[in-house]
Amino acid sequence: MLICVGIALFLGFMALGTWQVQRRAWKLELIARVEQRVHAAPVAVPAHSQWPRIDAAGYEYLPVKARGLWLDRQSVLAKALVEDGAGFWVITPLQQADGTQILVNRGFTPEKRRAEWLRQIADATPSTEPVTVIGLMRMSEPGGGFLRHNDAASQQWFSRDVAAIAQSQGLGHAAPYFIDQGVPAGNPAYGLAKPSPEQAEVLRPGMTVIQFHNSHLVYALTWYGLAAMVLAAAWFVRRMGNTP
Repeated sequence: MLICVGIALFLGFMALGTWQVQRRAWKLELIARVEQRVHAAPVAVPAHSQWPRIDAAGYEYLPVKARGLWLDRQSVLAKALVEDGAGFWVITPLQQADGTQILVNRGFTPEKRRAEWLRQIADATPSTEPVTVIGLMRMSEPGGGFLRHNDAASQQWFSRDVAAIAQSQGLGHAAPYFIDQGVPAGNPAYGLAKPSPEQAEVLRPGMTVIQFHNSHLVYALTWYGLAAMVLAAAWFVRRMGNTP
């Protein structure tokens, strides 16, 4: 019985270690792919017909550009936490010429600016001047964040949940992704000037953090180490059993 348990533990730990090695290879490939992608020149956003095929593997952090009219009165503020402190992402729909909308994260605003932004959103007049938005494609963040759920009824947003925000704002043809507006560090292809300190105090674009947690090697070594301990324990038990 003890032998069977030992064999099962050894095989289980080895399998887990091998799985982590495979996960590490996948993660390194993902990091390399995204690193190459974010330094490319922006391309046109995917057409409506391409939306069903959009996924994180093929589109996350892809530099894109879109043109349309701001729907300022349908903006929302989503809770955010950056290096400088707490605040909000200002998310505004962009109405494209084909009648579709794209949610755009226009940037970070400090918490003290919340009331000012809410007044500005409420008093906004319909935009008539088309704008070109350049930024990174991001996937929806459904459910919530900060250990809290989004509450559309009270306009309390803790994540950038595209479907929920679109529904709450009456957007009938919203894209299944959003755009982080701004210039990622090290991408000269954007050709956009960074905001002045005064502008950044009100709204700071280009705050996308591209970072992937990669501890798979540590996990793999841990599982393989446990497998080695099982072998060592088996050897010790066998030796003690053979001792007169």
